[in-house]
Amino acid sequence: MKLALISSLIAGAAAFAPAPVAKTSTALNKVAFNPEMAGEVFDPMGFGKMHEIKGAFPNMFPNPQFLEESEIKHGRMAMLAWTGVWATESGLHFPGAPVADDWTTALGVWAREDPGGFGIVLLLLSIAEGEGVSHAGDNFRGVSKKTPGDMGFDWMGMTKKLSADKLERYQTVEKKNGRAAMIAMASLFAMKAIPGSVPIMDMLGAN
Repeated sequence: MKLALISSLIAGAAAFAPAPVAKTSTALNKVAFNPEMAGEVFDPMGFGKMHEIKGAFPNMFPNPQFLEESEIKHGRMAMLAWTGVWATESGLHFPGAPVADDWTTALGVWAREDPGGFGIVLLLLSIAEGEGVSHAGDNFRGVSKKTPGDMGFDWMGMTKKLSADKLERYQTVEKKNGRAAMIAMASLFAMKAIPGSVPIMDMLGAN
């Protein structure tokens, strides 16, 4: 079990990268730091082009603005979730916070035992969701004036210290690690829901 926790914490820590302010874009363009795909955006199913389908109802499919925003957002949540799961499973908890027997029941325990704190966090998440999706324009239709992933939260001024090339590299790193974290969280849910479905977890002694 210790080996599993150590391995997972290392993976979780590596999943974090700065969330920089990106250049405004309305399409899925080539990126310089993606050698695996020769600089091309990985979109084998063509989701980023569905909004161009002729004959479909207007605004039936999302614009790439929406897809990119969603990917970045869910990647960030997955990175936080992955680290949170293994941190709490290792015995790390905020002082005074409710403690659940299992991470799969922690949300319900928190909401039941600390409704005030749960409500505040839920409110903040709702505000962030509104800011990310529609406050600066409807990105589902591709009319948002906001750069996907840019929440305007850079209180340390990290992006101002980076060159354009390094900024682009960090943007790509964040996306890749977010994708890895989403796959990792999916594996955790699968492990809990279907015992034996993730063999590597059994090999590492996770439960």
